[in-house]
Amino acid sequence: MRNPWRATVLGSQVAELLRRPGRFAATGLSLLIAAFVVFGTVMAQQIITATVVDTFRGTPGAVSLVVGPGGEEEIGEDRLREIRGTPGVIEAVGRFEGGAPLGGSAVERYLALSADPGTGALAEVRLIKGTYPSGPGLLAVNTEAASAYDLAPGSSLTLLRPAPDGEGTRRVTVEVSGIVRSTATHDAEPTGYAPGSRIGDLLGAPGYSRVDVRTDPASAAAADPARMTERIRQAAPGAEVRSGDEVREEEARQAVAEAKDSLELVNVFLAVAVGAAVLVATSTFRIVFTRRVRQLALLRAIGATPRRIAVALVAEGAVVGLLAGTTGVLAAWGCGLLVPPVAGRFGHDLSVASPLPPAEAALTVLGTGLLAVLAVLAPSLTASRVSPLQALRSAESGEGTANGVGRTLLGLLCAAGAAFLARQQYAGLPRPGDTDYDRFLALTVVVLSGGLAFLALIALGPRLVRPVLSAVALPLRRTGAAGRLAVAGVGGAPGRAASLSVVVALGACLVGSTLTCLASLESYERYRQAVAAPADFHLYPRDSGTLDRSLAADLASRPELAGVTAFRTAEVVQGTYSATVSDLDLGTVRSGVSLTARTGSLDGLPPAHAVVDAGYAHRLGVRAGDRVTVTYEGRPVRLTVAATLPGAGPYGGNFFVPAADLTRMGADAAPTVVTADAAQDGDRGRIRAQRAITETLTGPWRGDGRVLAEDATGPAEGADTLRTVATTVIMLLGLTVLVAVAGVATTASLTVVERKREFGLLRALGLGGSAVHRMVMVECALYGVLGGVLGLALALPYSWLVVRVAETGAPFTVPAGQLAVVFTTLVLVTAAAGTVPALRASRTSPTVAVARAE
Repeated sequence: MRNPWRATVLGSQVAELLRRPGRFAATGLSLLIAAFVVFGTVMAQQIITATVVDTFRGTPGAVSLVVGPGGEEEIGEDRLREIRGTPGVIEAVGRFEGGAPLGGSAVERYLALSADPGTGALAEVRLIKGTYPSGPGLLAVNTEAASAYDLAPGSSLTLLRPAPDGEGTRRVTVEVSGIVRSTATHDAEPTGYAPGSRIGDLLGAPGYSRVDVRTDPASAAAADPARMTERIRQAAPGAEVRSGDEVREEEARQAVAEAKDSLELVNVFLAVAVGAAVLVATSTFRIVFTRRVRQLALLRAIGATPRRIAVALVAEGAVVGLLAGTTGVLAAWGCGLLVPPVAGRFGHDLSVASPLPPAEAALTVLGTGLLAVLAVLAPSLTASRVSPLQALRSAESGEGTANGVGRTLLGLLCAAGAAFLARQQYAGLPRPGDTDYDRFLALTVVVLSGGLAFLALIALGPRLVRPVLSAVALPLRRTGAAGRLAVAGVGGAPGRAASLSVVVALGACLVGSTLTCLASLESYERYRQAVAAPADFHLYPRDSGTLDRSLAADLASRPELAGVTAFRTAEVVQGTYSATVSDLDLGTVRSGVSLTARTGSLDGLPPAHAVVDAGYAHRLGVRAGDRVTVTYEGRPVRLTVAATLPGAGPYGGNFFVPAADLTRMGADAAPTVVTADAAQDGDRGRIRAQRAITETLTGPWRGDGRVLAEDATGPAEGADTLRTVATTVIMLLGLTVLVAVAGVATTASLTVVERKREFGLLRALGLGGSAVHRMVMVECALYGVLGGVLGLALALPYSWLVVRVAETGAPFTVPAGQLAVVFTTLVLVTAAAGTVPALRASRTSPTVAVARAE
């Protein structure tokens, strides 16, 4: 025999693989993408690790030994002199950190203090302006302090320190001698620097928390590290001595671990993307094997058993998987090598990753092969049971096996399980104020319910395709022959349509639910931040009482300030609980639009009405429209609830009423709190506002510490973090969409080959090439429509559950515009995935209609 290896079942499959490599390249595309994504993550971790290690700055590189206090609380000045006098030691500096409030302003400010030599190999700061402190009463500040407190060389600072007797406060005035920039990676707060002894005098510290030692490598005394360490221990008994390399490695590991925390979330979504790749690969293998029904039937006719055919098909899938995995790994490795130079062109300094990691590469390739085996298993078992009589028939679509009774029962069982878990979770949702609620367990149950719902969608997909298609494709039936034929083409193969639409639905569900949860949590985060920092500055009397009635007007006259608001608070009794009632107009709170109501409306608070915070609303069991009675100085006051808040009220208020109502209750007319915002944004605007408040409060009537002014932190940081995390998650979820698009392109390519006679017949009946092109494009777009509808139908209810579990006070917000963009994008990208297959289909000759099938 000329080629005896072709005579075996496995040999015939390998021959088919060699004869049509393009078809099997398309089959392995989704697996290739999965391997690329997985190994790309490995490369990203290596790049991040190398970059962090190369750029991290902690303990200076010149530090040979680090001496800690060990059992003692601190290392005293005498111990430091002993260490410096040890043979082989070139330099030793003591370090400790502390801080002190700053005087000279009615607004409270704080400056961290750190001991540093300022010059030499052990310095952790670099002087950029002025001089480094060389005597008493001098201090250098970093650029953060200079910007936040408007400091420059020659400026003076007043540090507030406890008095020696422990009672009262002493003021220590220092002069800023210079501005420095820290070389430590994580040093970003306003900080002052001076040599250790100077900082110790300012803080009253008796010793150092750490001593950095630099030894002479050329010295015979320092040649033996063990002996050097022992000498240091003799100079400082009980001290803990570690090598500088060990400390730097530990600091670098911690920095790398912090950087890698952002990649931990990637692993979760990698699993989702890999699962999507398996679904797509299963569908494409099923199509390929269905196309080869006649070949498999001929093998059965000449004696091949179903078992041998199944084994051969599984082996064929494994080969495709291994080839796809190898290609994906090499492609990801090449892209990883290109990332640093490309990032450098855009101003980002990234380090080159280490050489190709063999263990991770081998695991990725083998894992892709295993995924291929899992994907090919079910289609191979179905294809191996083909009857020998199929050799006399044309290839069939194989849809007859897609809708079995067992599959339907499994889908209904999964749907019932998902509904049961969701119902149980709904019944156990937390209420405002609940502190013993296990949110992690609840979210786990929600995720499990969602997983069962998605399994039900996979199992029932073929039965859902036609009803959903008949609803969403009604307009297409009226657009002409191309539209009607596209709808018929998708509906005629519900199993294939379900396989692709389910993967698109997975991406739509995850992206849609992420956007919905983000919109809801962002709304609550803005509310929470508006409550935590309602204004830039908060002025109130040190002792209980009221403020000067003209204070608000005086502050409002300053051009450096804006949004000055005065309001009153009073204590009332509700049942057995005391509460705070306030006449603060919630519309005047900074970013007042961020204050949302859980029930009712915050607009236009009528007389005898109140807004109630979430805690009291839950305690009283009231919502908008209910009545509540509070007692002020023994007199009952009946109020109608106009709205309830999703969380706590600003400035600790529990009930918010109109000012006239609080006056009728008998409250003093003088304000108890005044708030103000800086008229200009940024550090300069805040500094000018602080000075304006200080000048306004100067005088015997208002100053002398009787009025406190707190500087609230900016409210945007939490929202920015939430947005960054969500953006990262959405980008990762795009991997699932990428796999789905690859599946649509692959399936469209295979079906074009499978339906050549159909396209030829349509051309022979007069359908133009452009119409055939539109038909295939619309079919691909319909996969996006079906997936989008099914995915968003799952996303919204589960998003509601997740929001209620994560933060019960968060208002459920549906970002309709963003979801519409997601839906439109899915339709467009799935339609674009069919561009090349549609072009091939449009070029089909009418003569194919009379040609013999393959």
